[in-house]
Amino acid sequence: MMLAGLAFKRKWQQKRKAEGKPYDKPNMVTGANVQVCWEKFARYFEVDLKEVKLSEGYYVMDPVKAVEMVDENTICVAAILGSTLTGEFEDVKLLNDLLTQKNKEKGWDTPIHVDAASGGFIAPFLYPDLVWDFRLPLVKSINVSGHKYGLVYAGVGWVVWRSKEDLPDELVFHINYLGSDQPTFTLNFSKGSSQIIAQYYQFIRLGFEGFKNVMENCMENTRFLREGLEKTGRFEIVSKDIGVPLVAFSLKDSSKHTVFEISESLRKFGWIVPAYTMPANAEHIAVLRVVVREDFSRGLAERLISDIIKVVKETDTLPSRISTKTAHVTATVDEVVCSSEGTVKPVKKSVEEIEQEITRRWKGIVDRKKRGVC
Repeated sequence: MMLAGLAFKRKWQQKRKAEGKPYDKPNMVTGANVQVCWEKFARYFEVDLKEVKLSEGYYVMDPVKAVEMVDENTICVAAILGSTLTGEFEDVKLLNDLLTQKNKEKGWDTPIHVDAASGGFIAPFLYPDLVWDFRLPLVKSINVSGHKYGLVYAGVGWVVWRSKEDLPDELVFHINYLGSDQPTFTLNFSKGSSQIIAQYYQFIRLGFEGFKNVMENCMENTRFLREGLEKTGRFEIVSKDIGVPLVAFSLKDSSKHTVFEISESLRKFGWIVPAYTMPANAEHIAVLRVVVREDFSRGLAERLISDIIKVVKETDTLPSRISTKTAHVTATVDEVVCSSEGTVKPVKKSVEEIEQEITRRWKGIVDRKKRGVC
């Protein structure tokens, strides 16, 4: 995706130069749920990252708010087909329609990039009628990661442009010392070809129907896992039915124990289930996430549900690691504090404030455990 971002930046600069306008302050619009690679791109290539903040219950980029943030310096709007946090697909079609209207009103041609790192191998097989790709005029490039649902080990990914005109020629280098003219547009040159060969093998071996069967099986196991967690009555499912095969879920009651404790205890059974908080404006929401891949069988799903139930029952017997003043969650909670004059004053805290305090304390505990000498 860095190559796609670089192409957008260079095209925008070329146009601004030709129009005699300033080209030193490029920006791009994404959701706050964006993968860290976009933050790296923005910092490394000096592009201002304008993030659409999230809200409770809505953990992807809002197309309306995204288009509102677009200005004449926006090199592109990046939509995510499969959010890292919840697996949800962003509404690329609505984004295209709204941005088309704004471009028409302003006389701009702001494009869209689709980060389909995970969803690029999901949507074509499970949701063929979902319009998110080059069927939309403003989508100029799409990136996909083969090492996610492409069924290849880590290290392979690619970007596809809508047309040759969308990749500036000045970014492409030509070398001939390997025996023939070879165009190259990469950030690293010497790299092994094993992942490419593995990806090619998977394409040939499985074909369209094979990939479709794999993705359908992943989604079926995802549904089984989600239903099993719902039956416990202890968890709220945060992820959506349509999206990447994963289950993101939170505790319905985190007043005494948290998802961080659940994650920690599951390690005793051999499971590494990450617990994390949501990005800006939804930081008080903490969730667990299980990504279902082709090797995550029905048997493993049954075992994970069983182990989660064991962990929850065990956790219920343990004393709360949260202080009583933050553990008691009601509509508002009275906390007694002493003023500088020595008088006692009650302070009311909302549920959201208490959850944020609980999350901050647990993050501090986790961070302290991570520190140390390797």
